[in-house]
Amino acid sequence: MPRTILMGDPKHFGVHGGANPHTRNVLGIKRRVNSRIAYRQWQSLARALVNHGTEVCVIPAHPQLSGLVYPANAGFLYPLDSYGANRPSSSEETFHLAHLLPTRAAEREVYRPFIQAMGFRTHDIQARFEGEADFFPAGPFMLFTHGVIERQRFAPRFGLPPWKRIYGFRSETAALDELRIIISERPVLDLELCLEGHYHGDTVLCSFGAARQFLLAYMAGLTMKSRECLRQAFGNRLIELSEHDAALYAANSFQIDHGGRLYLFMPEGISNELINGIRTRSVEPVLINVSEFLAKGGGSIKCMILDLGPRDQQPSDPTATAFRAERSYERLFATESASSKPS
Repeated sequence: MPRTILMGDPKHFGVHGGANPHTRNVLGIKRRVNSRIAYRQWQSLARALVNHGTEVCVIPAHPQLSGLVYPANAGFLYPLDSYGANRPSSSEETFHLAHLLPTRAAEREVYRPFIQAMGFRTHDIQARFEGEADFFPAGPFMLFTHGVIERQRFAPRFGLPPWKRIYGFRSETAALDELRIIISERPVLDLELCLEGHYHGDTVLCSFGAARQFLLAYMAGLTMKSRECLRQAFGNRLIELSEHDAALYAANSFQIDHGGRLYLFMPEGISNELINGIRTRSVEPVLINVSEFLAKGGGSIKCMILDLGPRDQQPSDPTATAFRAERSYERLFATESASSKPS
């Protein structure tokens, strides 16, 4: 079904915390964002999604919270699509708010009233956990990705420069106890990340297909045990990503249904081999250039999207419907040029 999603206004997008390896150069200095390029790329993605039937609602920008441009970390709605016989009515659905790393923790109190105004109830996850970036459906499973949580810091080393930046990962294993209660009987694949440059599960894994039955996977970003787990669970439905495609965050893609066809929005520059592999599985790639968001902020297409499920299953309360219309991309940006400079 066509989707309803959230995107974050990129007006104040920049590198403030420098909390992943993409945000700093080899000397540890935070990178500078080209606001004009970022704005144009964001507009291209949003318009392409709207042109494919997606309802895009926009979270207002905040000058101190540039991470709002990556709302996939906000939390998750469960279930996104029908699963089993226990899907609640839209008026009873709960959005589970993430517990973000300290430099982004204040975002939760921006997301909470916005999600509630959209018509959903909210619930706070207590353990360190970063939303659907680390917890998402794939076929009959929910995939939960995690890694070692570190205090982000500079540490001395032998070599040049004589220090290194330690980043760690974003979701801790303790979150799984809370998540299992939410999803009830649905099986979970517990997967461990091992590369700081791929610090969220949605940078190494992407499910797609009519039942999300296929899985793109950058195996080097997972521990050996987790790789074997995926091979056993997905068999020939697993597509292993090359180093080239993984570096472009090919796994950070997003699928929609429009006009009876499936489309996978993917970062521009991926290999022809991968494009053909997606097409042979009856899904059409849509390539979008969001390089400024990856090179400077460490996030690509999926990071910039929070999925709220099928468009025709959104809360129908008149207040919620009016709020979605008020915050829709068409209302807020339709008259602007794609190459416009942020105001």
